[in-house]
Parts: sequence; C-alpha cells; structure tokens
Amino acid sequence: MVTGAAIALCIDVMNTHDIKLARKLYSFLRPNDVLVGDRAFCAYADMFTIKKLNCDAVFRKHQSRTTMMRKGKIVGDCDKLVTWYKPKICPKGLSKDEFDALPQNVIVREVYYYILIPGFRTHRVSLITTLLDKSIYSPLEIVGLYGKRWDVELDLRHLKTTLGMDVLRCKTPSMERIEIYVYLLAYNLLRSLMWQAGTTYNTPPLRKSKARYSPPFN
Repeated sequence: MVTGAAIALCIDVMNTHDIKLARKLYSFLRPNDVLVGDRAFCAYADMFTIKKLNCDAVFRKHQSRTTMMRKGKIVGDCDKLVTWYKPKICPKGLSKDEFDALPQNVIVREVYYYILIPGFRTHRVSLITTLLDKSIYSPLEIVGLYGKRWDVELDLRHLKTTLGMDVLRCKTPSMERIEIYVYLLAYNLLRSLMWQAGTTYNTPPLRKSKARYSPPFN
C-alpha cells in the first residue's frame, strides 16, 4: 500500500470467486506482513491461515457476524478480545482436510468506530484483527491502517481505467497472459518513477499524478 506497486497476481478461469484467488496469493506473504482487506476476507479459516504464516490481518467484520457488546473481554474504549469458534459445517472453498485442520477456536480483536456525517445516520464500522496487543497496536493505528485500504481500490482503478486494462484485446489465453504481464510491467515502472520522485522531494509516492499509458496491442 505504500507504493501501490503490484507484487503478485493470480490468473484463473472465469467465474472464479475472488476469495479463492486471494487464498492462492497467501503464499506470497512474508512473516510479519499485515494483510488488509474488506469484509469478504473476514472468515474463520482465513484468520487461522494468515496467523499460521506468522502474518497478521485487519479485515472489516463480515455482515453475517452480529456484534454483541456484552460478549468478549473489554480491553479499552471500542476495543475488545473475542473468541471465535470453529464452524460446524465446512465452508465453501475449503476441502475436508483443510476444515479438519482448523482449531476449535481462535481469539481475535474487535475494534469499532463511528462515522459521523451531518444529516445522515451514524454509521458503525467494526474491524477484526489478529493484532491483539493493545500496547503495541493502538485502536487508532488499526483504524488508520484500514483507512488506507481505499488506496488499493484507487490503484485497481488506475490499472483498469488509467491504463485501459478493463478490456483485454488479445484473442488467445497465452497472449492474454502476456498482455496482463505487460500492463503490470508498465504500471510498476510508473510506480518506480513515482517512488523515486517521492524520495527525491520527500513526498508520499501515492500523491504523485499518474501519466496515461496504453501498451500497444492489436
């Protein structure tokens, strides 16, 4: 998220769910990485898998999980530790062996905050994270980290819209793969230039403007 560069990708057949593709990318995580994602990633199995890789996660809580103020260990204002229990039925996307390997419970941390917009109903946002130590990871830092997730959406928009990657023009699977890699190569070259400029002038690279570039494909 600091540079906006694309460091890994996964290509699969059409109609493959995003979560299935994302789980294939877990192998690119390195110890102590922190994965930030929206509520679609906030699943029991993903929390366990990411932690098993010696990494951590900050996800928005899935809408299917209700918030109960009286449950969990309160560790601060809008901050508590909650025990999640293993699902009784194997979720879609997991094999039986993967499901059987899950522990009976995991402890996660729930941090919640409120969005106040004049004229609108107060909106509550709950975040689930494996960063349990409040003395090291304050609620404000966790909320700020999740706020940067929007930069990822902007980066994807630049790939699709600014570079014109929303429509692939090649006609065969092999050429489409080459087309995707060329787009990412051009995109990362631009990100490298933005990083160098930001380092030179002490400016965050994500604040630099992006030049429009369209790789030539017939």
